[in-house]
Amino acid sequence: MKATAVLKACALSLFCLLSALSAPAALADASPAAFSLAGTWTLVAADVLHADGTRTRDYGAAPKGLLMIDALGRYSLQIFKAERPRFASGDKATGTPAEYEAAVMGSSTHFGTISIDPAAGTLTFHIESASFPNWEGVQQQRHYELKDDVLTYRVPPRPNGDTPVSVWRRLK
Repeated sequence: MKATAVLKACALSLFCLLSALSAPAALADASPAAFSLAGTWTLVAADVLHADGTRTRDYGAAPKGLLMIDALGRYSLQIFKAERPRFASGDKATGTPAEYEAAVMGSSTHFGTISIDPAAGTLTFHIESASFPNWEGVQQQRHYELKDDVLTYRVPPRPNGDTPVSVWRRLK
């Protein structure tokens, strides 16, 4: 009985040691570009450029959002329209069609990995899961600009020609 416990403890210790030793190696393999965007970002603007050149708010007057990118290029992104109405019933399972529509159209979330090509000025989201199921397993490339601690990128145009623009500020 004690031998089994000792063997389990040794196996766990070996696993922890190997994990600790491999982490710096994994970080060393990450591209310098991945490090340039690593951090936590807060949403400054979620706008849309229309075909006529005008720019309007896409997620209301005061959108909220968080983008987290680690040094290995894993990311999680959430954008919410602040003006989304609460469900009158207080129960997500019994919302009205209008409440469901406002909840879905007032948010965008996805996670996966991100790759960056600084020379081309592009970043690519390799989307693993998303609140919009059609994006799952898709790669989405965006042209970006990083100036000081402000990241701006353009989402590919929508079918109607509108081009969403996201602006993020790195939290310190």
